[in-house]
Amino acid sequence: MSIEMGRHARELTIAYIGGGSRGWAWGLMTDLAMDGDMCGTVRLYDIDEAAARRNEIIGNKISAHPDAVSRWRYEVSATLKDALTGADFVVISILPGTFEEMRSDVHLPEGLGVWQPVGDTVGAGGFMRAMRAIPMFVEIGEAIRDFAPEAWVINYTNPMSLCVRTLYHVFPGIRAFGCCHEVFGTQKLLCDMLEREYGISGVTRRQLYTTVTGINHFTWLTRASYRDVDLMPLYARFADKYFETGFDDGGDDNWMNNHFACAHRVKFDLFRRYGAIAAAGDRHLAEFTAPTYTRDPETVRAWKFQLTSVDWRVKDLGERLRRSDALISGEETLTLKPSGEEGHLLLKALLGLGDLVSNVNLPNRGQIPNLPLGSVVETNALFGLNRIEPVFAGPLPGNLLPLVARHVHNQENTLAAALACDRRLGFTTFMNDPQLAGVRAGDGQKLFDDMLENQREYLPKGWFA
Repeated sequence: MSIEMGRHARELTIAYIGGGSRGWAWGLMTDLAMDGDMCGTVRLYDIDEAAARRNEIIGNKISAHPDAVSRWRYEVSATLKDALTGADFVVISILPGTFEEMRSDVHLPEGLGVWQPVGDTVGAGGFMRAMRAIPMFVEIGEAIRDFAPEAWVINYTNPMSLCVRTLYHVFPGIRAFGCCHEVFGTQKLLCDMLEREYGISGVTRRQLYTTVTGINHFTWLTRASYRDVDLMPLYARFADKYFETGFDDGGDDNWMNNHFACAHRVKFDLFRRYGAIAAAGDRHLAEFTAPTYTRDPETVRAWKFQLTSVDWRVKDLGERLRRSDALISGEETLTLKPSGEEGHLLLKALLGLGDLVSNVNLPNRGQIPNLPLGSVVETNALFGLNRIEPVFAGPLPGNLLPLVARHVHNQENTLAAALACDRRLGFTTFMNDPQLAGVRAGDGQKLFDDMLENQREYLPKGWFA
């Protein structure tokens, strides 16, 4: 099989950095196998080479599945240079550090009454994860610059904004963007609203028009419509109706049954406050504001979402490792079904196989004119043959601007602190997060120092000079 690019038939080469992933990788492998328009080679690179070799077996099994309509070869690369040289696309999906560092990120602040549902984007946990991720992305960005400067680069790693921002800092000519599915869930909520409240069934999220604006995990819809129907007043009534009880169907997506689900009460509250639709899961949204929603575990439960403990993540990884064993041994065969992600569709659009509009994270070139140029923002963009054109979202509404801009400036200072190993700038940025507003300076300094020490292995020596 081959791809038509202009008049030249060719196969694709994808470099997958973090190729030992037990989540994103399997979804991408399945999506590629189900798409008859593309084929080629996926090079798996991971600092855990054994994990990459397991995915090499799983990927080739998926490609050989009788229902697969496209054939891909999966092979392990020993170095970044080997993985990147000649690559058409680069996918980055890594875990910065281990679960032990994440345990410090998420749980150490609890001793000061700071509760984080996720802890990977903002707040104390997001800051420390960024300290580990930024040096890794400096290395990755330099390698892409040296070995695959023309490749399109898709990042899935959190903290999304800072990872993408680091790539552009290292290599301004990079062609990188960040993908996140959080907006998809809110678009699906609008479809559920149309069906449940107005009897309009069968609407898919791609049939909606939404203006996406903000930053990753603190993204907003300032306009939403379906055909000739303005969804904003409908959502206002929807939010009022379900604000107290929350909205879910009691099934697998119920917030008590699904660890990552929510009853959307935080979204509804934010809409009632600001008049725009907060477009991420409640677990993420709750971390960007003062601790209204995260004062303590009882408050979290009252808002109908969950705190994701690192113990839960360790258990979940164990289950995925057992599944990996079953897939390799043949005890389990993956059923080929779409992952719900859009990564492979974006690849196709960049190859000229159909334009596509999707929400992505890119440097601000004016798509949100009242946020700093160069900072990474999340808006819609048009993907087409060898191009990504951000869609103008307009200025952030005045009532949202202070909420979002604070985090944008914190992220810029986080990058500067990480690159310079600047403890003073790092500490003031750390304490400037709204989740830490109630922490006294002395307690915050000790927390900052302890959290840095807990990840010494992953930080440049300059932090401890």
